[in-house]
Amino acid sequence: MQGRRFDRILTGTAIALVLGLAQAGPGLAQSQSSIEALVPLPEPANLPPPSIADLEPAAETTGSTAINLPDPPDLPPPTFDTAAPATPAPEAKPAEVATPAPAPEAQPATGSAPTPAPAPVVVVVHPDQPLRDAIRELVSGKLSRFVDRKPERTAVEAFYSSRDYEPIWVGLNGATERARQAINHLRHADADGMDPADYPVPSIQADAAPAALAEAEMRLTQSVLDYARQAQMGRVHYSRVTGDIFYEQTAPQPIDVLSKFSAGANAEAVLDSYQPPQPAYKALRKKLAQARGNTNDNGPAQIARGPVLELGVDKKSRQTILMADERVPQLREKLGLPAVRDDNFYDKSLADAVVQFQKEKGLPANGRLTNQTVDALNGKRHERDDQIIIANMERWRWIPRDLGKAHVVLNIPDFTLQVYNNGASIWKTRVVVGKPGGHATPLLSETMKYITVNPTWNVPPSIVYNEYLPALQQDPTVLKRMGLNLSQNPDGSVHISQPPGEANALGRIRFNFPNKFLVYQHDTPDKHLFAHPRRAYSHGCMRVQDPAKYAEIMSGLGMPGKGYTQEQIKGMFGRSEIDLRFTNPIPVHITYQTAFVDESGHLQIREDIYGRDAQTLAALKGDRRQGEIPVARAGSSQGRPPVRLPAGVAGASDWNGGQSFFDRLFGNPIRPEPPANVRQRRASRTTTR
Repeated sequence: MQGRRFDRILTGTAIALVLGLAQAGPGLAQSQSSIEALVPLPEPANLPPPSIADLEPAAETTGSTAINLPDPPDLPPPTFDTAAPATPAPEAKPAEVATPAPAPEAQPATGSAPTPAPAPVVVVVHPDQPLRDAIRELVSGKLSRFVDRKPERTAVEAFYSSRDYEPIWVGLNGATERARQAINHLRHADADGMDPADYPVPSIQADAAPAALAEAEMRLTQSVLDYARQAQMGRVHYSRVTGDIFYEQTAPQPIDVLSKFSAGANAEAVLDSYQPPQPAYKALRKKLAQARGNTNDNGPAQIARGPVLELGVDKKSRQTILMADERVPQLREKLGLPAVRDDNFYDKSLADAVVQFQKEKGLPANGRLTNQTVDALNGKRHERDDQIIIANMERWRWIPRDLGKAHVVLNIPDFTLQVYNNGASIWKTRVVVGKPGGHATPLLSETMKYITVNPTWNVPPSIVYNEYLPALQQDPTVLKRMGLNLSQNPDGSVHISQPPGEANALGRIRFNFPNKFLVYQHDTPDKHLFAHPRRAYSHGCMRVQDPAKYAEIMSGLGMPGKGYTQEQIKGMFGRSEIDLRFTNPIPVHITYQTAFVDESGHLQIREDIYGRDAQTLAALKGDRRQGEIPVARAGSSQGRPPVRLPAGVAGASDWNGGQSFFDRLFGNPIRPEPPANVRQRRASRTTTR
C-alpha cells in the first residue's frame, strides 16, 4: 500500500509540472525528452486488464464501490539531485533504440494455465530419402507382388515402417555387405539339401534407380523369410508324407528374422541358425557333400551343385544381364573354353557351350546350367545315397530343435533305442517296432512321465475288432485260453484286457509317454525276436530288449536321487501294478533315420521298411507352394461299436465306461508307488523264491 500511495503522489507531481510548463509559455517549453528526463517514471508492468473480481466491493465498504488495482512491480523509490542542474538526456541513436517486446495476448481469467504453443514439426531428410520413399511406396501398396503370405506382409510392413523405411539389403552404392552374405548363402542352399531355385536372389546394380533398388530389397527380404521358415520347419509339412507323424513345431517370427539381420550379425550365420542344430544333422550335411562327389580322385575337381545359371535380360533396357558365380572357372575348364582371368560371369560364349553339351547328352538344350546339367558334367554320382540323405535331412527339420538335456532317440529303420545325457549316448539297446502297413510305428516327440511295473494290457480297439472278435467267432474259448478277460458294456461295446503276469503281452514293464497314437514302449515275453536282423513285428508299440536296465537308467534320470536299480525293479515283479512317477519327465523322440553317421564317422544306410524315403522325396518334388500347408488326416480309430457275442461267451456288463480308453491304456489315474518298506519286503520275498 505504501508503494501505491507513492506512485499516486509521483503521478500527481508529474501532472503539475506539465501544467506549469504549459502555462509558462513557449519560451519555457522544453523538448519531450528533457521533460521525461526530469520526471522519473516507473517502468510499465506487463499486467493483465482488471477482472470482474477486481471490481467487486471491498470487504469494509461504506456504500461506495472500491476498485482493486493490481500492485505495481517493486521498484526502488526515485531520487532527486537538487544540487546539480537538470541536464537533458542525450537522444538515443536509431541503432540503439530497443524494440519493445510485443505484449502477450490476454488470457481469460479462468484459473487455468495458458496453453503452450505447439512444438515445431521437425522434418528429417536422409541422404537416401529417394530410396526410402521408393520402399515406402512398395510396402504401402505393392507388397503383395513380393511377399506371398499375409502374416509375413504384416510383419514386413511393421518392420520397415518402424525404421522409417531404411533398407537393410541395398544402399546408394548398391548391395550392402549383408546382402552379399545372404545372397551367397542362398545360392548354396543345396549344401543343406534345399533347392536354390526356391530362394531367388535379385541382381543389385550400383547405379540402379531407387525404384529398382527398392524392388531388389523386397525380393531379397522374401527369399530370406522363405529360407528361414523352411529351414526351421521343413520344405514340406510332414502330414503330406503320411498320417502317422506328429511333431510340435514353431515357425520363426518374420519380424524377429529381419531384426536379426538388421542388428548387424553375419547374414550367413543368421540363415544357418535356422537349420537343425543337432550333431546328427550336421554330420549328414558333410556326407551329402561327399556323396555328390565334390572331389574326384580320378579326374579334375567336380562342379558343385548350386543355383541355376542363365543369361538374363533387363525388361526396360533389354540389355543382357550376366550372373556371377564362383563355379564359372571350373565350368570353362570342363567345357574346354579358354580361361578368363578374374572373370566369374556366365556369359554368352559359356551358355553356347552348355547348349552344345546338353545336345550331346540328350538334355533340354536351353543353355541353362541346371543341377541336372551339372550332374552330367561330373559324370556318375552316388545318386541313391544323395537322395536318401536329402530325405533324412528333411525329416530332421520336423523334429524339435531342443531334444532335451537327457532324452531318448528310437530309430525305427535301425531297430535301436539310445539314451542320451549331456549330449552323449549313455546306453543303447535293440527294439522291435511295428509291422509295415497299418501297424507302422508312428513318428513323434513326447515326454516319458512314469514307468508301470506289472502293467495290465488293455487291448486297443483296433486289435479287439480286427483280430480278437473274428477269432472269437471261430472259437468262443480262444480268449480264455490266452488268459484274456472280456467284458461288455450295456451299449454292446467290448473291452478285452490281460492282467499282470509273466505271460502278459507287455511283459513286466511299460514305459509311458502319452500320445495321440496310443503307443508306448514295453517289455515282451517273446525275447527270441531280438535275434532277428529285421525286427518289425508289433502292432505299433516298441518292445525293448532289456527293460529292467532301461528302467534303471530312466528312473535315475527322471527321479534324481530316487532311482531304482535293476535288482530293485525286478524285486517289484508280481501281480499288482506299481507306477514309478518321474519328477523330471524325459523327452522321447521316435525317428525314421535310414541314413545316419555312426560313432566311427561312417555313413550308414538302412532299409526303408515303411517307404518313408520315397514318400518324402515325392512330396519334395511336388508343388512347393502347397507343400508347406498341412493336410487333414484321419486319426486312428479307437471307437468301440456294439457287437453281438457268439453263444458260449460270457460277457459281463461291468466295464467302467466312465474311464476313457486313453486313461485305461496308460494306467491313469497314476497310483502312488508303494512305500519303501513295502517294496523292500516284496523284493525280499521275490528273491527267496
